[in-house]
Amino acid sequence: MKASRKWIMQRASALIVAPLIVWFLLSLITLSTGDYNSVINFFSRPLFVSLTIILLIAGFFHAKIGLSEIFEDYIHDEKIKNVANLLTFLLSIIIPSITIILLLYKF
Repeated sequence: MKASRKWIMQRASALIVAPLIVWFLLSLITLSTGDYNSVINFFSRPLFVSLTIILLIAGFFHAKIGLSEIFEDYIHDEKIKNVANLLTFLLSIIIPSITIILLLYKF
């Protein structure tokens, strides 16, 4: 049951991340030809901040599940596997949290 739930959650997060990463990359490409004020105005829009926060949360969640599966398959020492999973878990919380705080504080 747990494995099927992980599988479903990874597919669901991929469905969220895929269009958001395309939007994010196209936005950055479009902004590469803009002047300073247009870039600042774009990054201060609530829609950009909201979608970026969703992208960060879903993306790091997706990465954490994927790395956990890789650890399960390829690391046979339980101590190393547990440390790797713990570090992945902590980083998947710390990095998006800091980024979200900076996004909200700055704009």
